[in-house]
Amino acid sequence: MSDALQIAKAQFVEAARRAYTRGIQTGNGGNISVRVPGENLMVVKPSGVSLIDCTAENLTVTDFDRNIVEGTRKPTRESVLHGELYKHLPTIGGIVHTHSPWAIAWSFTRRDLPLLTMHTQLKLGAPIPVRFFSSPQGVLLEEIPEVLNLFTAKPDLAAFILGAHGVVAVGPDVLEAEHTAELIEETAQVAFLYELGTKLQIIPAAGEGGTGHDR
Repeated sequence: MSDALQIAKAQFVEAARRAYTRGIQTGNGGNISVRVPGENLMVVKPSGVSLIDCTAENLTVTDFDRNIVEGTRKPTRESVLHGELYKHLPTIGGIVHTHSPWAIAWSFTRRDLPLLTMHTQLKLGAPIPVRFFSSPQGVLLEEIPEVLNLFTAKPDLAAFILGAHGVVAVGPDVLEAEHTAELIEETAQVAFLYELGTKLQIIPAAGEGGTGHDR
């Protein structure tokens, strides 16, 4: 095993355990991948394996077209999207997709996620897009150009929310992508509670002494 592959696997396991213990992904859903530097390869979660159960020994290594290079388990079906992102966006080193409940709940508003806190404004820069696609299982191959357009239109975009499905966060490495996924879940919770508070008139709406961040 090359040093680059060994490091990629170790980072994968660290990010997977963090996502699970932070509660942004439970059960055996969600998926993570890591680009292997210097090679057209990615480490991906095997289908049906929980993030907390991922180890360096049971991970799957594929090329960007999902051809298995190492491992005995088939890769998660959403690795199709991951491979295309790695192919076309060389600055991405890691991808984290989680079925985060607050982010999913927010997606049903069909509005981009606003950055209501100073921290998110500093870290994320712009509202996080919400996009619904035709399949509840993820982005189909023919829909991937729409995802690529999100990132090419805003090169600093760190994530988007799949409607009724969850967060897809990217980063120069997988640990940064996982931190972004956590931050988006926290932001969605704040946004949801803010909306609820204004509806109940506990919190004044923007322009009435509210945060004003969504002006």
